[in-house]
Amino acid sequence: MIRVLVVDDSAFMRKLISDFLSAEQEIEVVGTARNGEDALKRIKELNPDVVTLDVEMPVLNGTEALKQILAEHDLAVIMVSSQTKQGKELTIHCLELGAFDFVTKPSGSISLDLHKVRGQIVERVLAAGLSRKRTEKQVSPKPFMKPPSPIPAVAPRLQEVRSGSSLRKIISIGTSTGGPRALQRVVTKLPKDIEAPILIVQHMPAGFTASLATRLDHLSQITIKEAQDGDIAKNGVAYIAPGGLNMSLHEQGAALVIRLSPEDTDSRHKPSVNYLFESISNIKGYEKIAVIMTGMGSDGTEGVKKMVASGHTKVIAEKEESCVVFGMPKSVIKAGLAHETRHVDDIAHAIISSMKKERA
Repeated sequence: MIRVLVVDDSAFMRKLISDFLSAEQEIEVVGTARNGEDALKRIKELNPDVVTLDVEMPVLNGTEALKQILAEHDLAVIMVSSQTKQGKELTIHCLELGAFDFVTKPSGSISLDLHKVRGQIVERVLAAGLSRKRTEKQVSPKPFMKPPSPIPAVAPRLQEVRSGSSLRKIISIGTSTGGPRALQRVVTKLPKDIEAPILIVQHMPAGFTASLATRLDHLSQITIKEAQDGDIAKNGVAYIAPGGLNMSLHEQGAALVIRLSPEDTDSRHKPSVNYLFESISNIKGYEKIAVIMTGMGSDGTEGVKKMVASGHTKVIAEKEESCVVFGMPKSVIKAGLAHETRHVDDIAHAIISSMKKERA
């Protein structure tokens, strides 16, 4: 049973979210709080596994409450955000601080349309609860070291990745839950003169990816922007797929051109990692580095499979120990597609090292 505390300054929202969660057999709503200050008291009393936390509240707002909660307690926090500009910016900041994930209120601070995201709230609370249980199991004292999860044979013919040292490079990254913080720990370590464009898919709704790109750009040596249709992919620039659109990369003469499309795919995600990676698999004459990091589900596996089959592809998957949710990397690893598995703090080094080895 996952114990949840619901925090929101609106009594209507507290009841609505509580009702959504209480309808699930695996979830128990142990209490509610009307602001961040109240939440800190209730957490000590109720010891929840997961907290849903409104971003914008009086007395003690969501950002300040989150900092104190994470400093004092071992639990998962899911932010509940409005789609105002300030709400989006604060939400991205909260994810960087360590919030597990977020859900959006579709049309403002108080909205009857919240019923539309009922599934998202339930899904994230269940994932947060399971992730916390997994973490507890990992850190609990044991009489022996738990053996690492078996990794299938290293992905096919790694020498193919380094066979064409004169080829130009493309770096692609796919991530979901826990991704904003993981991306910060990777892209901020990449040098501004890196000789490749970087294409990023982060599962996120429309409107939030622009705030993510702006935030990461301020922290990084490389340039980071939300992709626009028709962008020419340039070395030293990272392009984040806009929420609600699929991003693909195509050759156009000597240039690489980004295309954005609202079309739906087999994936329930838009943007989809598979969609981007499959488009990159069709590009010839380039070395490709594909990175899969923390996230629920298996988006990216089919795309990685096609990239590996097309040749000249190096695949790096995030290790379980640093994942918020070990779903997407696990899927790639179990499929035998990962050349390397790395802690999130080592992924930038792995990318840079791969670039150097390929040039050698």
